[in-house]
Amino acid sequence: MQLRKALSKPILILLAVLLVFGTMGFSPGQGQGKGNNANNNVGDLQTSSGDLQRLGTIHGEFDHESEGPVTVIVELTERSVLAAKHNNEQQDRGDLAAVRQSVMDDVSEAAPSSEFAREYDYVFSGFSVEVKQNELRSLAAVDGIKAVYPNVEHQAEVIESTEIGAHEISPNMMDSAPHIGADQAWDELGYTGEGVTVAVLDTGVDYTHPDLEHAFNDYKGYDFVDNDYDPQETPADDPRGDSTNHGSHVAGTIAANGAIKGVAPDATLLAYRVLGPGGSGTTENVVKGIERAVEDGADVMNLSLGNTSNDPDFATSVALDTAMADGVVAVASNGNSGPADWTVGSPGTSRDAISVGATQLPYMMYDASVSTQSGHAYDTSAVMGHLGEDALMALNEGEFEFEYVGLGSADEVDGVDLEGKIALIERGEYPFVEKAENVAAAGAVGAVIFNNVPGEQPDVPGMAVPTIKMSQDNGALMLQELEDGNNTVSFDISQAGMTGELVADFSSRGPVTETWMIKPDVSAPGVNIVSTVPTHNPDQPHAYASMQGTSMSAPHVAGAAALLVQANSGWDTQDVKGALMNTAETLYDLDGNRYPNNTQGAGSIRVADAITTETLMAPGSHSFGTFEKENGRQVERQHFEIQNLSDERKRFDMEVEFFDGEDHIKVNTSNNLNVNPGQAQKVNMNVQVDASGLEGGYYEGLITLTHDDEVIEIPTILFVQDPYEVFQIDDLLDFGNFELNNDIFDVTLGFNYDIDYVDFVIYDAGLTAGAGIATVGAQPEGEHDYQIDASGVLPLLPGVLPSDYYNFVVFVGKDGAEEGWVLGEFELD
Repeated sequence: MQLRKALSKPILILLAVLLVFGTMGFSPGQGQGKGNNANNNVGDLQTSSGDLQRLGTIHGEFDHESEGPVTVIVELTERSVLAAKHNNEQQDRGDLAAVRQSVMDDVSEAAPSSEFAREYDYVFSGFSVEVKQNELRSLAAVDGIKAVYPNVEHQAEVIESTEIGAHEISPNMMDSAPHIGADQAWDELGYTGEGVTVAVLDTGVDYTHPDLEHAFNDYKGYDFVDNDYDPQETPADDPRGDSTNHGSHVAGTIAANGAIKGVAPDATLLAYRVLGPGGSGTTENVVKGIERAVEDGADVMNLSLGNTSNDPDFATSVALDTAMADGVVAVASNGNSGPADWTVGSPGTSRDAISVGATQLPYMMYDASVSTQSGHAYDTSAVMGHLGEDALMALNEGEFEFEYVGLGSADEVDGVDLEGKIALIERGEYPFVEKAENVAAAGAVGAVIFNNVPGEQPDVPGMAVPTIKMSQDNGALMLQELEDGNNTVSFDISQAGMTGELVADFSSRGPVTETWMIKPDVSAPGVNIVSTVPTHNPDQPHAYASMQGTSMSAPHVAGAAALLVQANSGWDTQDVKGALMNTAETLYDLDGNRYPNNTQGAGSIRVADAITTETLMAPGSHSFGTFEKENGRQVERQHFEIQNLSDERKRFDMEVEFFDGEDHIKVNTSNNLNVNPGQAQKVNMNVQVDASGLEGGYYEGLITLTHDDEVIEIPTILFVQDPYEVFQIDDLLDFGNFELNNDIFDVTLGFNYDIDYVDFVIYDAGLTAGAGIATVGAQPEGEHDYQIDASGVLPLLPGVLPSDYYNFVVFVGKDGAEEGWVLGEFELD
């Protein structure tokens, strides 16, 4: 940071004589000293000097004038036990506890409403606390606080769920594990996850399920919702909300061994219930669950949960980064907010954890036409979903009566004679699968669902009856036919060929803000996945269900990681991640186009190939960073590493290509690509970018490494300017200073980005209480100068805010994050 003299000075309107005392503050973060700022007297020319004092960042949106309570997660500047270890420092838990308690004592004084809950010390340093929103800034003003995060809701990442009875399970229904090569790992390589412990942070797990009970020992984990040692799913009679089965489904995909078989069927499981009734939980419990799983000795952990915060420095992401550094392979779902870019949410935003997108297994496509009794054809007809081809093709056998059942709710279906008929249903309000289940229970042999808005409806595999979809206009016409007495319909359905493995539309996309990383890292099956669930029915307590979501894809990767840990005990977490990424299968859409890197990551995992790979490239994806247009041609020197795991010397050929903008992006690489057996070789790259010739945004490409028939593709990304107005919350303010002369503050601020507001506040010497004196709204990037008449405020300070000297502080906010900076000090006579 640098200090500059003020230039032109527009006048700001004084808000009030004194706004609020004791409610505005920010924690000093890094750089606790006050620099060389001189204490000054009112009436004399006063200029601040020295470095600006950085205050901690408040993440999230809060009403700083409200007395409404809010729970936040506080991160300390003092490192956690593991963070200190990874920084080659010693951190005694007792000493850290003393520091934390001291900070909490100061918080109690600065924010009297504070009520403390969770405390963290192993993978994250801090605590959770409930406090009035108008005391948040005072809380953060306490020395030793680095950042404040909202205690946001985390939700189980699932789109649809259909329960299946045990008698309906057949071997070919659980085909996602064989698709990724798990059966090869079991049968040909002999790896089943034995001796590897996988932690499931979720809604709890039904450890009594016959397909799961083998995986649990006497110690089953911990319940952070009810604070006991019984991490069972939420039961049906819980007065706080709906029962759950999500964690059991996730656990089955990892380690079931019964009617169905998970990816690592002999792995040991630990369950941590961090999501409660209805599948919802909070950050404070998720962070505590991560900490407990690491301390309990987990080798792998799975988090099929998330929030909408695209922030690599959110508390859960920070905790996972620390867990990975300590040797625990952390796997997180990427989220279900696709298909738009920038939709990945924490903890999928973690720098080091393996973030997973969802795919749909190859399936048969069909052509379908529908005609009613009058001979009218419905040209938008297509197959939405079905449970089996035999039932689908049976619709070709003659004419069927059809009945309209509205939105397809149970009440609307009740009383309608659907036996052997087709149900005509309007889209809306209820899930597609629920509509199909309701009409199937009433005896329908098929369904037609028409849209309630213009546009295309999604495909939904696993529908309880063969289901045809059509447009809103076609549906209205079919309904009119029924009203006119033309109540029969016929179908012509034929095979149109198999698809490849496709990325699910709902799967969230990257990239990640601030780090500019590609996410997801890899993809795995997440559509129509059959696994274990409890029924919460004492007469028949155990069943199976088909679900879809990135919640279902992440445990495929967690199970695969368990197999890799068993097979390669000497690998670290980045080796496991690199092997899964390096050997992933590239995915293509229905038109044969390669999916973007931020859609599929490195591709769909192939676990047997990952176990047996003879080469590792790290990292498994690469961000070239950002390049500014005004800098002309920029040349950056970068590198990555190749490990030769084989017992023979290898020579590699390497090619770097970009899918777009290649005329303005050049990459020259090292000629020395010979790697000795069992050794690693650094590969240097000189990246030259003429950003002035490129549109702002990001550019994707591939680094391809070839040795004989061995080919490894590394997804890459490069940014020009700040695409989509993404900003770095650490760096909103570039510089600032103030002068106080005759009760007027002359202030100069420089912003690195367009910002939403600036608050100007006077604080006491300890930064424990303050008075807001002015505010200004949205400001563009660049240098700005302000003049604030404080003649109505300064004479009152000794009476209402007694202090030896005062701090002049600015708060800068943008997009729900806020920074605070101490510009300097002054005294009053």
